[in-house]
Amino acid sequence: MKTPQLKKKSKLQEWRDSIVFAVVVAMLFRWSLAEAFVIPTGSMENSMLVGDYLFVSKIHYGSRTPRTPLQIPLTHQKIWGTEIQSYLPWIQLPSYRLPGLRKVKRGEPVVFNVPKDLLDPTERPIDLKTYLVKRCVAVAGDVLEIRNKKIFINGEATINPEGLKYSYLVEAKDQLSNRTLSKWGLGNGDFMFLGNNSKSKPVYRMLLTSDQLDKVKSESFILSVEEPASNGSGTPLFPSMMNNTWTDKNYGPLKIPAKGMTVIVNDSTLNIYGEIISNYEGHNEVSIREGQLVIDGKDVPAYVFQQDYYFMMGDNRDNSLDSRYWGFVPEDHILGKPLFIWLSINPDGDLLHKVRWDRLFTSIE
Repeated sequence: MKTPQLKKKSKLQEWRDSIVFAVVVAMLFRWSLAEAFVIPTGSMENSMLVGDYLFVSKIHYGSRTPRTPLQIPLTHQKIWGTEIQSYLPWIQLPSYRLPGLRKVKRGEPVVFNVPKDLLDPTERPIDLKTYLVKRCVAVAGDVLEIRNKKIFINGEATINPEGLKYSYLVEAKDQLSNRTLSKWGLGNGDFMFLGNNSKSKPVYRMLLTSDQLDKVKSESFILSVEEPASNGSGTPLFPSMMNNTWTDKNYGPLKIPAKGMTVIVNDSTLNIYGEIISNYEGHNEVSIREGQLVIDGKDVPAYVFQQDYYFMMGDNRDNSLDSRYWGFVPEDHILGKPLFIWLSINPDGDLLHKVRWDRLFTSIE
């Protein structure tokens, strides 16, 4: 009896099998262990800069099982280089979080799916919502308050991260040169020329660290440096009921919902927590009207939260759309913890200064 001979694979088949194997391994690694991201905006300067490429750990908080299976592998929202949607939302699976090393800690940067994208209102599944990276300034159960830009948690002042930036209106004798702005360490995204004021003096909006602020104030050709009343974005605050009372610099107090926390249902609590009860707590039918909460046809006089929530803010405080504007981040929207920068490209740098060599393989705090 003859031994069956195995047919030798063609080169094309070998390449196909190798590519399939590589894609599967990359998908498993990306889903379960870590994923690469790039910083597109300056909302986290100076902790993270535009052009920083990060590795984000998913094992710190536990990997999430996929929710939307019908999508092109290794894509997010769109096919690379196009505006074509890379997924079909027809099938939505229950999502579970695998055991992680720990929970999110107050004060650390976190990557998450933004619950409400103010720049792109497209409705998407949770795992395909826009990714953001911000600093978690308050965890579930905390009471957050901002007093004159200073964050207080449970009544105690917090320590600001290094390189924190705020917005200032700067009046100069004459228009500032690129050389002067570069000397202060300001990139294109750190300042905006607002025009001449009534005294025909140029006025700039600048995003400055405390060190940069001291340098600007020390110059003889700077006439004044003032803090604006708000960041000037015109974006309504969260919750909307407090827009006439709170500002982005004087905000709260606000209780962050925790799993198992109970709130008495009335107009006040529903104005703050009604949206997350409706959208993020996993209920089929939620109705809110005239201070009443009805879930699956039953009146609910007191509500118990089903998951933890977090409050996120950017380090570039006056150039960040964050929880002050779109509210709490549910735990099932948390993706991972940024670990280190593996590459950093300066979009404003010339050919010789395109790579920020001093930032390569630096850890993120």
